[in-house]
Amino acid sequence: MVDLDEALGILQNKARRAIIERLVREPHYPLQLAKQIGISQQAVMKHLGMLEKVGFVVKMKVASSKGGPPKNIYSVQQAISIRIDLGPDLFQCTQRVLPSGGPLKLSNKLNGEMVKVAEVVSGRKMIGVGEGAHHLSTISDAIERLDKERDALIALHQQIKQRVSSTVDNDFESYEQRLMIHNILESPGSKFNFKEFARELKLGAEASEKLMDEVRVRMIRQFAERSGQFIAAPQSIELPWWAALGIDPTAEQ
Repeated sequence: MVDLDEALGILQNKARRAIIERLVREPHYPLQLAKQIGISQQAVMKHLGMLEKVGFVVKMKVASSKGGPPKNIYSVQQAISIRIDLGPDLFQCTQRVLPSGGPLKLSNKLNGEMVKVAEVVSGRKMIGVGEGAHHLSTISDAIERLDKERDALIALHQQIKQRVSSTVDNDFESYEQRLMIHNILESPGSKFNFKEFARELKLGAEASEKLMDEVRVRMIRQFAERSGQFIAAPQSIELPWWAALGIDPTAEQ
């Protein structure tokens, strides 16, 4: 599968997006694409070569209708989803692979009305235009509802991050401390890879240990001050990251 950086590099080009837009509908010959997009066939071949190299499109040989040598025809086989969220205290750029399988298998990941749609079309190789338009409209409406909810969740996520950032700016003095906290906040449910973080900042063992201790002490103090509670525990106790950062900078993550 093409990685995220390659995908973004490929899709930033308008001509390549126009080529993909047509290939997802049906396979095309290079000459067809050149006429439809309004660029030279040589330019189309160059773009197709790049798309084929990263796996966005595949090339097939088909017999010529005029009895000549076989011709190359191109189609899209890979299915991915790329999402970018950008704003103050917000940057997420992710690539997701769409689930494989037919409608019946996909129904296990769906809910409500969408399960019924999957069951209706399961096992059928062809669907009429009218019925297909109805199903697609139903799915599009469901996607729009999910997108609106996701937009609201992203905005709420951003609002919370902005408030936390104000606290971080006030409570943590050094850039390294603030950067560490922001890295933790990017994936609060995951274990923070302190060793990789220290390597990126080119911190030695002594500086790494000092930074970790400083952040741990400030986090515990912040929690105690804002909650009105007192925390007393040995370094080895299992506490959530926001109460104590029990990270071993020498351990492999």
